[in-house]
Amino acid sequence: MVKRVRRVPPARRAKAVRDATRRSRLTTAARSARLWLQELGGHTIALLAGAVIVVAAVAVTGYFLSRTETARRLPDTRARSYKDVDACLLTGEDGITAGTTAAQVWEGMQDASLTTHARVSYVPVTGEQSAANARPYLNGLLQRSCDVVLAAGRHQIEAAEQAAPLHRTVDFVLVGDGGSGSEDTGSTPNAGSGKDPGNITFARPGGRLRAEVADAVERRVGTRG
Repeated sequence: MVKRVRRVPPARRAKAVRDATRRSRLTTAARSARLWLQELGGHTIALLAGAVIVVAAVAVTGYFLSRTETARRLPDTRARSYKDVDACLLTGEDGITAGTTAAQVWEGMQDASLTTHARVSYVPVTGEQSAANARPYLNGLLQRSCDVVLAAGRHQIEAAEQAAPLHRTVDFVLVGDGGSGSEDTGSTPNAGSGKDPGNITFARPGGRLRAEVADAVERRVGTRG
């Protein structure tokens, strides 16, 4: 009788060898860990366990604190909705520097923007401070389709008064001591006299300038829906 020898495929034999090696390594690692713990003793093991617990607690606390801090710093993701109305300020070379008349005008415009949701912006006239040099800057605002144009300063006012009759669909709010201004921001004092086209509101610097500018812009924006 011939005895048959069962042949094991090479792939299966290689897998068996890998499994045996893995089991051997796990057994060796477990034995080494057990011997190490026995050498340390109960007191040392307790200290190590306590240290692990403390580290874990600190990590968890830090995680939740960082989540809380991040939540506080998250900005409001709700985008502000603006009307399709632009109020633009033309200033002298100092722009809206604190303490200037233009700074008060800008604050009033921002107040009006919060109420009406109109967009606000400003442009300073640089270089020569004259009406002639202010005109190109003013024309730039008009070309940008600014619906309400505010001018702060004598030269800016002069340029705006000259442009107002040519741009009757634009509302002008003129702030300063120049031009033919009036302290009454709610009226156009020269209307009907041939000097005022009816789309100008005047205001002079003063303690209530911010509120008066806000009121003037709100009225002008309000007429545009």
